[in-house]
Amino acid sequence: MSRLEKAFIPYGGYYSTPFCKWQGSFQHENAIELGARCSKKWFERKQWNPNEELDYLYLGITVGQPSVFYGASWAATLMGAPDVPGLTLMHACATSTTTLFQAASAVELGNAGSAYCLMVDRCSNGPHTIWPNPKGPGGEVISENWNMDNMGGDPSTGIAMVQTGEKIARENGFTKEQADELTLRRYEQYADALKEDRAFQKRYMLPVEIAVSKRETRVVDADEGVTSTSREALRKLKPTTENGILSFGGQTHPADGNVGFVVTTRENAARLSADAGIPIQIVAYGYSRAEKASMPAAPVPAVRMALQRAGLTIHDMKAIKNHNPFIVNDLYLAQALDIDAMNFNHYGSSLVFGHPQAPTVGRLLIEAIEETVLKGGGYALATGCAAGDNGAAIIVKVG
Repeated sequence: MSRLEKAFIPYGGYYSTPFCKWQGSFQHENAIELGARCSKKWFERKQWNPNEELDYLYLGITVGQPSVFYGASWAATLMGAPDVPGLTLMHACATSTTTLFQAASAVELGNAGSAYCLMVDRCSNGPHTIWPNPKGPGGEVISENWNMDNMGGDPSTGIAMVQTGEKIARENGFTKEQADELTLRRYEQYADALKEDRAFQKRYMLPVEIAVSKRETRVVDADEGVTSTSREALRKLKPTTENGILSFGGQTHPADGNVGFVVTTRENAARLSADAGIPIQIVAYGYSRAEKASMPAAPVPAVRMALQRAGLTIHDMKAIKNHNPFIVNDLYLAQALDIDAMNFNHYGSSLVFGHPQAPTVGRLLIEAIEETVLKGGGYALATGCAAGDNGAAIIVKVG
């Protein structure tokens, strides 16, 4: 696959909900129902009829929810597009990137004129699966906690996610002091998105109405559960593993939320755009699988693939967003690609605002697009690692 030419996102043809730290305001909401409800509200705001505008729905989700068996078709019905077929996708933390690429490929090939990508997840109250174990003594079963068990160990290696971060830190000589300084910078960048009454976030963030009781609702209009920090506070935090560098300050937190994107032709994008003078072209996608137990390193070869396919260099990017479940991810990306670690992930990153998995890189891409618009246009990159030492990257051209 070479450079993509025909797939576009309308300017403003996307949204993200606030991200709520797990066991927060979204903890009791079925992620599919909530995502469909948010999408329906967003379509109504846009005065678009999704049943007429869309040919296909791609639903990205990684944490099972009741009725996920019906996945995309159920979500389409709930959001007001009962005639639209769809597909459900799971690619761990790279779900947004890969879902957008699937939609872009469909448009590129003429298989769809207009597709919708809805990425949803709820880490709160994660499901527990009971598997039959006919050979188990006394009828014992095999149980799985979808969140905790999988964060605790890759079945291919038996190694926990945090240990992959520490492995990359050791191999590259990163220190806790470096980790703390870059973590502090990420919090400062997020604070920029809150200036002027959250002016940057309000460019794309959709408030969500949540039922408190049968008679009471309330609106969640900002991220929930983001902690404040300082250089001194970070220095005091001890690493979570022996001889490690990653404290709780240098790690993300599980969260809940959803994002939506329209991916369509150039002509449709211009018609639907909030500003037809700001076309957003999906240019290239890259993927990778790193050495075993090296998850934070995986985005680098994915980025290189995407850049090669686009015919660009990393220095052509006006905005770079990297999913950082561990601050080591950013330290490694900067070192490997020869860029300034302090000068990407502007306005926020998953380390700070949380990680609902499927929607995470989708929100990063939205922020990259809006940052690039503020800079007068150019190329934007969103990338990140995923469970199983996977990586994925996507490049868009803005304006």
